[in-house]
Amino acid sequence: MCLNYYNLHSLGSFIVSYIKSSNYKSGYSFLLTFNITQHLRDLELMNSLIKYLDCGKVYSYPNKFCTIFKVCKLELLINQIIPFFNKYHIQGSKLLDYQDFRKIALLMNDKVHLTKQGLAQIKKIKEGMNTGRKDK
Repeated sequence: MCLNYYNLHSLGSFIVSYIKSSNYKSGYSFLLTFNITQHLRDLELMNSLIKYLDCGKVYSYPNKFCTIFKVCKLELLINQIIPFFNKYHIQGSKLLDYQDFRKIALLMNDKVHLTKQGLAQIKKIKEGMNTGRKDK
């Protein structure tokens, strides 16, 4: 979701997605994404995140007045994003989503997602994230 002109607050997300795919041993393709969305006027700030975190890409959507900083590579999530948030702790309800995201990233880094048990474990964690969290 991009921001429109009247909705100028920042959005940051920890996203876990998967789709069925016969190209993978587990039968699923997984993608982890960390992103931050800001108003288009903050494009310079978003580009500075690339330098500061030494990773990511910025996408601009002028027709929606927004820009998005995004990191999708597991290696970069493990080596750049997770250490950053381990050092600079998230406050509020996003902390729980980050913790689940980190668990899944570490499981995937250990190739656990390639087993049936690991796949079930990751799906269960994902189901409880974001809007699926029961204790919000």
